[in-house]
Amino acid sequence: MGLTSNSTGNKLLKNNLEALKKSSNFTVALAGNPNVGKSSIFNSLTGMHQHTGNWPGKTVENSFGTYTYLDKEMLLVDLPGTYSIMSDSPEEEIARDFICFEKQDCTVVVVDSTALERNLNLVLQILEITNKVVVCVNLLDEASKKGITVDLKKLEEILGVPVVGTIATKKKTLVNLKKAIYKICNENKEEYFNLEYPEEIKDEILEASKQINDSNINKNWIANKLLENNSKIVKKIKQKCKINEENIEEIREKLKAKNIDKNKFQEIVSVKIVKEAEKIEKQVVEKSKKVERDKKIDKIVTSKKFGIPIMLLFLGVIFWITIVGANYPSSLLSEFFGFIQEKLLIFFDNIGSPEWLKDLLVNGMYQTLTWVVSVMLPPMAIFFPLFTLFEDLGYLPRIAFNLDSCFKKVCSSGKQALTMCMGFGCNAAGVCRM
Repeated sequence: MGLTSNSTGNKLLKNNLEALKKSSNFTVALAGNPNVGKSSIFNSLTGMHQHTGNWPGKTVENSFGTYTYLDKEMLLVDLPGTYSIMSDSPEEEIARDFICFEKQDCTVVVVDSTALERNLNLVLQILEITNKVVVCVNLLDEASKKGITVDLKKLEEILGVPVVGTIATKKKTLVNLKKAIYKICNENKEEYFNLEYPEEIKDEILEASKQINDSNINKNWIANKLLENNSKIVKKIKQKCKINEENIEEIREKLKAKNIDKNKFQEIVSVKIVKEAEKIEKQVVEKSKKVERDKKIDKIVTSKKFGIPIMLLFLGVIFWITIVGANYPSSLLSEFFGFIQEKLLIFFDNIGSPEWLKDLLVNGMYQTLTWVVSVMLPPMAIFFPLFTLFEDLGYLPRIAFNLDSCFKKVCSSGKQALTMCMGFGCNAAGVCRM
């Protein structure tokens, strides 16, 4: 069943979602990074029982559907794909607010087994909010091809929540996922996963957590957000929880006395989450020598010290080979087409062709076409295969990563650097792709 994305459609969608929540036995949120197979799992579980539209007031797509397990109807809500829930992009805000305030019975976090460290960042953030979580380690077939093995049992022990391995395209692998979801939905768990933050903010978070009353969310996470003092999330927390605002402000002043403002606080929290994800990944993932080698290369080509110089060197070499290297085949093609042109002119003279027809066909159409081919074909035949080679080697995404912070300053992303490179050869390609 499809719903429109205008205001009427959004209202219908919201009403329909609320009605399904009331009629379903359990509500399950499906979260994860983009491109981890989350939508494939959603489609496999819900089949044709799906509804789509936009989140009310947003242009972000909403998908929800139902499936039945052990005679219980499960409402599955597919949250927008996001790498984090710490900032205020529309996708992150929707995912965070739903997990925090919608009182779902279970949150399934789908992760890519080939890039577990990056995906664990989101897992750790969600585990700090709710303890009713199932971690779905997807794309195990891709991991196997790359020589990556994930110890699911050990990961489960570390995180303290069910961890299930899946291949989204194979429905048989989703049986254990359904079991784990059902178990969590029927479980009353009081313990939360809490990160051990550095001493410089640890005491303040503990003190702030004591100022929170009547909350169904992890108090440590709420304390974290109150001290971070993001106005949007603080406003929503105040609507849902009772807090002693005066005491919270005093704790913020203590942090300021340590030269820790809201940005510094968020940086400390982010660094801790990243380091914890890296630590866990090392404990549960075994990689082949090739993967380890790629990781070492990554550290060099994306480092602050060497990343930009290496990128400039590679791009410089590509442009030099393209420009200088193309001169030789261009010259050969020009000579070859010139030789053919002379023969064509002789042919038209021999058959007594009118001068205007000879000029139109040979000096006009043929000469223009061959000039374009002589000038454009050699650089394209060199540039695009080289770029394809770099893409296959995985270096182009690293260039995008290196330049992302620069391009964000002009409200773009690092990916646009690649289209700008294409623009050196043809402005149309660069402008159209931007």
